Amino acid sequence: MEARLNMFTNPVATKFAKHIVSANKVLAESTLPVATQELVKLRASQINGCGFCTDMHSKDAAHAGETAQRLHLVAAWREATVFTEAERAALELAEQGTRIADAAGGVTDEAWADAAKHYDEEQLAALVCTIALINAFNRGNVIVQQPAGDYQPGQFA
Repeated sequence: MEARLNMFTNPVATKFAKHIVSANKVLAESTLPVATQELVKLRASQINGCGFCTDMHSKDAAHAGETAQRLHLVAAWREATVFTEAERAALELAEQGTRIADAAGGVTDEAWADAAKHYDEEQLAALVCTIALINAFNRGNVIVQQPAGDYQPGQFA
């Protein structure tokens, strides 16, 4: 399988990627736990059918010490007992923020209030931006059909 467009060599795509990757660095420096960021990125990528990002974020999370059990259960987090209440709130916000078109009202007040119980304002901002950013990455990769499976942790650092 080959991508429809080489996002790694195309001048416009690489210039764009440089900017959104720098946005990701801001989020990595935030106080939102790295584990939460990776779980959210993985869940949004699963929902969006982005194989490239699903591969990347499952590997990055494992490399950072995430357990295989938790990674395998991200898609079924509601029925899993291995996530904290804070992580569950973040995953719910990520799902609703990713599935905006599926709900007429967008993200519910309940989902927002639950996240706000667990995260301070800086962390909430980082969580919202993480959800928005991963959705942007997912859409680009899905559009060009970026192949998945070859990512190595730290490859784009």
